[in-house]
Amino acid sequence: MKYLQTTAAQSIQAQGRLITFEKPLIMGILNVTPDSFFDGGRHNDLDHALRKAEQLLSDGVDIIDIGAYSSRPGAAVISPDEEINRALPVIHELVKRYPDLILSIDTFRANVAKACVQAGVHLINDISGGSLDEDMFATVARLQVPYILMHMRGTPENMQTLTEYDDIAIDVATALGEKVAALRALGVKDIILDPGFGFSKTIEQNYELLHRVDELHYFGLPILGGISRKSMIYKKLGITPQEALTGTIALNTLLLAKGVQLLRVHDVKEAKQLVDLLF
Repeated sequence: MKYLQTTAAQSIQAQGRLITFEKPLIMGILNVTPDSFFDGGRHNDLDHALRKAEQLLSDGVDIIDIGAYSSRPGAAVISPDEEINRALPVIHELVKRYPDLILSIDTFRANVAKACVQAGVHLINDISGGSLDEDMFATVARLQVPYILMHMRGTPENMQTLTEYDDIAIDVATALGEKVAALRALGVKDIILDPGFGFSKTIEQNYELLHRVDELHYFGLPILGGISRKSMIYKKLGITPQEALTGTIALNTLLLAKGVQLLRVHDVKEAKQLVDLLF
């Protein structure tokens, strides 16, 4: 018996492959960085990255999201070339070993996105929603790959000073809607919305947005929920990110109840079990 149903959303084409959302999908995080907030340094060489990818696949992942540049406030700034050099060996090896695996690149730089798509990545996941690289939208349009459009103000360094909203849910929806229109005007067909939990939002605003995330279904686009082990959980509970799995599962349950179609997580096995229990 199905206890929940996803909200109808546009399917997306990923390099000739149709991705649909009758059942929520799980995006597993693979950070090849030394300084991400939860797993920095664990997978920043090829061997460890591939072992992590094997684990994600064994746990039932649908999409692997590769990050080569930490968006954590205070993280070291690296050049586009270094970001590419971190990401490409992992991408090349995953494409060779697992030709049916769907890959995403977590980057806000257009040239990094282009290099990774040319290497075999299927989706672009941009935390800045195009605001940190003016060439990103045009690049996505030329590449014709699905684009994850996230809401954020400013940069990772100053985003937490930009938290003034009239109405958090309406303001986020309006900002995303304006960018959806800009992408459509350029011919971008496949868009996934991400409200950007933890980015330029207070803990209280994150929770209001969480409870009202279903308002984004207005656009008829898939919605990604990314709350895995974030500070909205561990700071509220007075614990560490390493202790935030239970809170993550609880909030992912709420996201699923609100019709979110894609969960971005560190812990794929637990998220997959959650989906299997409810759908």
